[in-house]
Amino acid sequence: AAALFLATAAFTLWQNTRVAVLWDISYLLDTSYRISLGQLPYRDFPFAHAPLTFLVHALIIRLFGRVYFPHLLCAALEAGAATLLTWRFLLALLKSLSDRAWSLATLLAAPLIVLGIYGIYPHPIYDSDAILAALLALYLFQRSTSSTAARPILCFLTGAACVFPLFFKQNIGLPFLFVTLAAAAAIAIARSRQRISVWPQLWLFAGAFVTLAAALLAIHATVGLHNYLYWTITFARQRRLPGFAVMLSTYRQASLLWTIPLTILGLALLRHRQGSGAPSRSHRDMPGSPPASLVGWMGGMRRRWIAFILLAAPFFYTIAALALTTDPDDRAGQLLSLWPHILILSAALALWNLRPRKLAADPTLQPFVPAILLVTIHGAFLSQQLWGSTYALWPLLALLLAALLAQVPTIARPMAVVIAATFLLCGGLYATSHEPLSYVYLDGPRAHATLPELRGLATPGPWIPGFEELVRVTNAEIPANDGILLLPGEDPFYFATGRVPQFPILLFDPATDPYTPGQTRDLARARNIRWLIVNRQTQLTGPPHPDLAEITRVLEQDFIPCRTLANYTIYRRK
Repeated sequence: AAALFLATAAFTLWQNTRVAVLWDISYLLDTSYRISLGQLPYRDFPFAHAPLTFLVHALIIRLFGRVYFPHLLCAALEAGAATLLTWRFLLALLKSLSDRAWSLATLLAAPLIVLGIYGIYPHPIYDSDAILAALLALYLFQRSTSSTAARPILCFLTGAACVFPLFFKQNIGLPFLFVTLAAAAAIAIARSRQRISVWPQLWLFAGAFVTLAAALLAIHATVGLHNYLYWTITFARQRRLPGFAVMLSTYRQASLLWTIPLTILGLALLRHRQGSGAPSRSHRDMPGSPPASLVGWMGGMRRRWIAFILLAAPFFYTIAALALTTDPDDRAGQLLSLWPHILILSAALALWNLRPRKLAADPTLQPFVPAILLVTIHGAFLSQQLWGSTYALWPLLALLLAALLAQVPTIARPMAVVIAATFLLCGGLYATSHEPLSYVYLDGPRAHATLPELRGLATPGPWIPGFEELVRVTNAEIPANDGILLLPGEDPFYFATGRVPQFPILLFDPATDPYTPGQTRDLARARNIRWLIVNRQTQLTGPPHPDLAEITRVLEQDFIPCRTLANYTIYRRK
């Protein structure tokens, strides 16, 4: 447990010494900084995200000041905690394989050292925090249903924990809350029919209701419940929710045409009755023939090995792709193609587990785990589909794999070895090559921040030296109380300078910007924005906002250029 925790945390910190995505870092740091100053989201400025991640980092700023490293340390500790929780939950899922549960759980958890919630994307972000909260809730849920005499306080805390993901990320937390409460209700019904106490489930519902009610009352008292629901539900859905056809594109993988049939054939071989392979009476009576038990055992072994090869074929092919291609994009695509394969198999298992007879025989969380994980994963897909969301979801995939391996106990150990080797080798290359971060430029020599506030920030390219030049010029030449507007807002400007944000929008992205170019110009006039800073060379490979050129053109009519830096142009209001 300690090794998994420390190795995952260390890998996260190491990743942060190699790469930084300034676009997301600036949004987290600057928003958390303005919250630490007393500006409230949803009321004082538009905000389309759930609040908890930003409140946590606002608290870090209040405790440690404007220093970047404590935020990195928070991400590393969360990554280690997520791997540890996953390992503990894997032990529970594999308890039916009592003699192999520890080794199998360790094998499946080992790849999370490099594929943990902060392994691929190493900076603090709300998606990863939501998955950590979901893992904690699942672990507590399993503990509260593992015995008929669970303590009320544990069940109450379990219900409270089921609510927390909702306030880290809406599209993850809302489906997770719904499906966990539905599972608790189904468990209560199954237990009542068997005349088993349902008080644990009642306490769970009480914890969820009290926590949700307290959170909504606190939101209403501070920023207004109407404001919160509009920005986090209505506005966010308008800007980010994809169509159903886009969601289904996840399952349009050509590899599924051979991986699923091979898996079905392998499972059929494993389910084949042992007696069907026994030798005939005439064979057993032949002089010199081997004992019937030996022939039957050899036939069973042969079937198991054939079944193992068929089930492991998709993973073998993914490893082989390392030798077949050197293109990081092709390697990443082959690794990610395992996702829909595993999700389809898990969906079949979920339907099988939800049979009334199965639920009556096992009124615990165990039969509901595949369904809960599938709903949570597809909730994450609602904002970014498969290819943009995998950076925080690998622990949930490990849990799905454990649920599947529990169904094939005779070959669970060799399958776990193959799966662990696949994700360690291919996942390690996937994480260290930064292929998922291809939406930013990561070329050139690696630069490390020298400003005390940004110590620990590092990434290839000229972005950090150029930004530090901007900070020094701004501190020297622009009065501290003057309003500044940055386009497109890629850099953690306010966190680094300690200036108070005076414009509602910090990041010009369609998911965060509700204004038209004309409204942006009018707001800049109304807020007495005296300086405009335009980033001419962003780290993002594509335009962050479809209207950015028009926004810049409209604003420049009110300003005149007064200073040109390596990456920025500074304008002063006419």
